[in-house]
Formats: sequence, C-alpha cells, structure tokens
Amino acid sequence: MKLLYYSSMLFLLVLLACKPQQSPGSAGTDDGVITFTFIQLNDVYEIAPLSGGKYGGLARVAYVRDSIASLNPNTFLFMAGDFLNPSLLGTIKYEGERIQGKQMIEVMNAMEFDLVTFGNHEFDIGEAGLQKRLNESRFSWTTANVRHVAGGDTIPFVYERENNTIPVNDTHHLNVTDSDGTMVTLGFFSVTLDSNPQDFVFYGDVLSEAKRAYQDLEPTTDLVFGLTHVTLEQDTELARQLPKVPLFMGGHEHNSMRIPTANGTIVKADANAKTVYVHTIMYNTQTKVLEIDSKLLPIDERTPSNPKVAAIVEKWDEILQRSVSEVIDNPNEVIYVADPPLDGTDSASRGIQTNLGAIITHAMARSFTHDVDGALVNGGSIRLDDMLAGDVTSLDIFRVLPFGGNVVKVDMEGALLLEVLDYGKASGGTGAYLQRYNISESTSGGWLLGGEAIDEDKTYTIAFSDFLLKGYDIPFLTPKHPGVLEVYEPMENEAASDIRKAVILYLKSKKQEP
Repeated sequence: MKLLYYSSMLFLLVLLACKPQQSPGSAGTDDGVITFTFIQLNDVYEIAPLSGGKYGGLARVAYVRDSIASLNPNTFLFMAGDFLNPSLLGTIKYEGERIQGKQMIEVMNAMEFDLVTFGNHEFDIGEAGLQKRLNESRFSWTTANVRHVAGGDTIPFVYERENNTIPVNDTHHLNVTDSDGTMVTLGFFSVTLDSNPQDFVFYGDVLSEAKRAYQDLEPTTDLVFGLTHVTLEQDTELARQLPKVPLFMGGHEHNSMRIPTANGTIVKADANAKTVYVHTIMYNTQTKVLEIDSKLLPIDERTPSNPKVAAIVEKWDEILQRSVSEVIDNPNEVIYVADPPLDGTDSASRGIQTNLGAIITHAMARSFTHDVDGALVNGGSIRLDDMLAGDVTSLDIFRVLPFGGNVVKVDMEGALLLEVLDYGKASGGTGAYLQRYNISESTSGGWLLGGEAIDEDKTYTIAFSDFLLKGYDIPFLTPKHPGVLEVYEPMENEAASDIRKAVILYLKSKKQEP
C-alpha cells in the first residue's frame, strides 16, 4: 500500500507540473494562447522493463501518456528512431519467421504513437522485414533524407493500409486546436544519419535535406520542430543553420541530454525508455511568444502500467521466456553487479577492446575443460548497443548475444592467428573487429599472447565463436584453411555448447568471488 501511495503521489506531482496553464479568456472565446505536450522517446529496443523490472517498460510509458492526456488532450507521442532492432525477442522465431520488431509495432500501435522516424537500426532487419513492419504500423512515419532503392529507382518508402499505398512523407503536419478555438499548425521534419549502408536504402545529405524540408514547412506552419536520429554534432549543426527551430527531439546517443542552442534546445532521452522527455509547449498566436518547459521523467518500478499495453507486453514476454528457458533455467536471476557499467554499445564493440568484450572472451576461454591460449569474438555478435549497469540478469546476457551459437576450440598456426588479428584491427568500425582475451598489442604494434610475441611457426589453441569460424566476417577464417589444424566442437554438457551459457556461468562464478 505504501508503494502504491508513493506512486500515486509521485505521478500527481508530475502531472501537476505538466498541467497546462489556463488561458485568460472566457470559455468559448479564442484567447490566442494554446498549450500542447510532446512526449519523446528514442532508441527503445525492449518493450518490457529491464534489470528485473527496475526501469523502462512501454506499458509504463503508456500510463504516463494517458495520464498527461487526461489533463490536456493535445498530447502527442514521438519516437526519434531505433526501435525495430536490435532486441533479443526480435531474433526469436515465432509462427515460422523471425519476429524482427513485430512485437514493437504491436505495442506502439496500442500506445497510439503519433509520429516516428527511422533510426539507423531500422534497416538491420532487411528490406522485406522492414516492409512488413511498415505495413503493420498504424502511426505516421516521416523522413526528409531516407529513400527506398527499388527496381533501379530511388523512391519514398511506403506502407500499405486498407488497400492504400501511402508514402513516407518528407514532412509532417499536425493541426492542433484547444477548447476555446485557438488553432496552430505544427510542422515536423526528420533526418537520419547514414551509418548503416544497405543496398535498399539511399541516404540524402543530412544538412541539405533538413534545410529543404524546413523551407517547405516554414510558409505553411506556425512552428517547426525537428525529430532527428543523428549524432549530437549533426544536431548541433542543424540547430546552428536552422535557428528558428525551437526544439530538436533527437535520438542515436543513448544517454539523456539537454543541450541549449542559440535559440532552442536539443534533447535526447535515455535508451530503452529508462526516461522520457515531456515537453509542455505554450504558444501565443498573437504575440508569437513561445514557451517550452522540458522535463526528463524517469520510468521505473514506481511507475504504474497501462493494463491494455501490459497485456500485450506479457504475451510477448511469455514467448521470450519459453525460448530462453530452453537454454537457461532462471532467466531473471541476477548473476552479476556491473560497477562500473559494461560497455555493449555498437561503436565501442566494433572499435575498441571493451570490458564487456573482455568478459565474453574470458568466459569463452573458461568454457572448456582444458584451458586455451586465448579467445576471440567478432564485435558484431554483441547486439545490445547499450550499457549494462547495476544488476545484470541471465536475460541481459541473452540480449547482449541474442544469436547464441557454440564456442569452438581451434588449434591453429601462429601465422594464421596473426593474419586474423591484423584483419580484425583493420576492420575497426565494422562487425569484424575482434574482442579478445589474453591477446594484446605491443607498443611497437605487434601482437602479444600472454605477454609474449606470437610466433608464426608455433601452434596455438584459440576459442572462437562458431559464427566467426564460418568465414562471414573474416572470409579466409574457415575450417578448410590450411592454417587451421583441428577444430574441437563442444560436448552438449559443456558450457561452450552455448556462448550465452558460458558467459552466464562465468559471471556467476565472478559474483561469488570474495
């Protein structure tokens, strides 16, 4: 009861803070002042709460939206990109095909999102997968710089609804009216960074396309807002060159920020709905005075849930739990406390040796009965694109390594090992970059194993993810290479039979250390 009371009081305070100020005119008289609210999310990969329910959860966000909308019907919900991928649930097969963001679209439809844009990860699921998700969505999409490459043409992406083909427009308009008749037309433009090249996607220049879209909107709207999925540096340049845009609701970075610009603000919420931004906006249509009050609202275990959305989340969570339980008995067990946080972001995993990469590869090395000399995993296998902080559960490790796979032990010539390491280093920024255990670079640029220079004529035993030994990321690294002398597949009862099990068991052993 105390927790329920505290939750109710917390939200009463939040809602009072967000409550629109009353216009001075009498009822039915247009006073020229209108208040509306934007609720902003970005980079949301999981529909359910994380860390054992401590933070996040889209049913909780739905409750917040409904509560604020009960005070001001002019409340709108936005997603600033990256929501279809990556997620553990998205990798699971359901009814014969990969889920690939289907769960997210179903939840977002129930939440009645108003407008979304593409993040770079939307294109991970491929052309056919993305088209399915577009067709299933019941909210609006917008982009000024992303186009579909199809049949030799570069055309807008489209979605099919009730036998109609609707293009994803360059811009979006909202006509907003309050109870006394004050009306404004709001315009939105969006751009996405070109960090995920795909054959079916064309990226126009971020700055020039944003300026073009703004120029299209400016004559026909009262206010123009940005809904972007670009780097902070790009957002800052957009704000510099588009000084009349008062608010850029951004994504891509995963930590919350509020960056003042010359005439406005760039805001980004925390990834996975740990927080949302609530922007209460008041505009005087006569004096043209604009006021924006932006509050960062935590979404955590104190936040109630919308029952309708919670039921959909529970349905998908049951599907996930059944799949994960085939590998590990207790998916929600806390197995480790990450302090400092473990870095599972894409940029780090594909460019530098990380603390999370060190844990994964150390676990791989420990997953066999007999020791190995070192371990390697491709950074692209780490799909979390986030930080793991505080309590870490078994389910979190599945989110880090959603595709699973075996760990294999390989006897190989030193010359091949050096070639593999050089290839991984040269592939920085891609999934072929290698996370390592017991292998490091010397100050002179050579490679060391256990502190000693790798001898190209010596044989070494290295643990690899089975994916890496299939030649996908490193084309020459296959069992048929003459430098591969022998490959040992794990027994079914060994930790190495699933890389996620290997990491979970390793972290549990670390947690028990004094």
